[in-house]
Amino acid sequence: MEKITQPAQSLRVLIAGGGTGGHVFPAIAIAHAIRKRAFNTRILFVGAKGRMEMRKVPQAGFHIIGLDIAGLQRRLTWKNLLLPWKLLKSMAGAKKIVKRFRPDVVIGVGGYASGPVVWAAARQKQPVLIQEQNSFPGITNRILGKKADKVCVAYEGMEAFFAKEKIYVTGNPVRQQVIDIAGKREEALRYFGLSGDKPVLLVTGGSGGARSINEGVAHNLRGLKEEGIQLIWQTGAFYFDAAKESAKKAGEDKLYINAFIDRMDYAYAAADVVVSRAGAIAVSEISSVKKPAIFIPSPNVAADHQTKNAQALVNHNAASLLKDHEVKDRLVNEVSALMFDENKKQRFREKLAGLSYLNAADVIAGIALDLASKKRSAAGTSVKTNGRKTIKK
Repeated sequence: MEKITQPAQSLRVLIAGGGTGGHVFPAIAIAHAIRKRAFNTRILFVGAKGRMEMRKVPQAGFHIIGLDIAGLQRRLTWKNLLLPWKLLKSMAGAKKIVKRFRPDVVIGVGGYASGPVVWAAARQKQPVLIQEQNSFPGITNRILGKKADKVCVAYEGMEAFFAKEKIYVTGNPVRQQVIDIAGKREEALRYFGLSGDKPVLLVTGGSGGARSINEGVAHNLRGLKEEGIQLIWQTGAFYFDAAKESAKKAGEDKLYINAFIDRMDYAYAAADVVVSRAGAIAVSEISSVKKPAIFIPSPNVAADHQTKNAQALVNHNAASLLKDHEVKDRLVNEVSALMFDENKKQRFREKLAGLSYLNAADVIAGIALDLASKKRSAAGTSVKTNGRKTIKK
């Protein structure tokens, strides 16, 4: 176990979870917000070994410890036989981390590492906050919600899963640098090598890509070209080479293809319409930048929660939804129907403006600091902040 050293009087915040960008990036956003609000703060992350948080968190300037934990594989594999051992090992590791670090507040953001750490913190009577990104929480957060002091959610109606008195509707934390797109369109078009006199479609299946979306785009490249639509296409690493070959065969030159787009602010700034999976953070980012979108929910997620995420916007006439198996046959028609309908795009933008939550990371940071402050008050110490009040229920 890695040794943890800690100044006695500093505020101690433990953030647990990760696995995907949908968990990692909100966690980092919350950490930055806490650091801005509170002086003399020590923030420690706990993630799963081998997952993306072990790279992204240090890149963001925070320390992280990895647990040897993994989830249940949906397919039959010998790796599932190791799950009980890894769970027991991670529970023991989480218990030691919480005991040594002595956090003033623990924040669980979902993902493999969140469960053991939040459970250990609750058992040790440490203040716990859970951040649930989706409109339909996974079983782990539903269980942990019973132990948590506060639950920050992104959607209304979560009383079906968590105690009403614990819930704060905050929205999802999004990376500020990603949604800061004002005045960047011309610069973004130059970055992607696109023209300013033709519409631009952004297609993304998330950081890992999405096979059905990628295959659907490849199948429809000629159709998109005939419609005069330029393309920014994030493929994920696995499909990148095949995507480049498909574009070459289609004779398509007005497009930008990459496995991963580092400048998502440019991608959103350049796009007139977005086609995306309906992960919670993708939905939140698209809502924040107010881009007309067609969501294609993944059918391979627990409780079909991506459909529920997208449906929350569709029900407010703020987005369109296309089923995964319909992509090849209907993509061009759906994109064209939205891209060239200015009234519909404007209607979507107006609805999104009313549905997006601003400063979610800062709000969650305030709730977390309030929990920490109450713990410090009970112990006869205090939390120093930069003058902004923490948010109380």
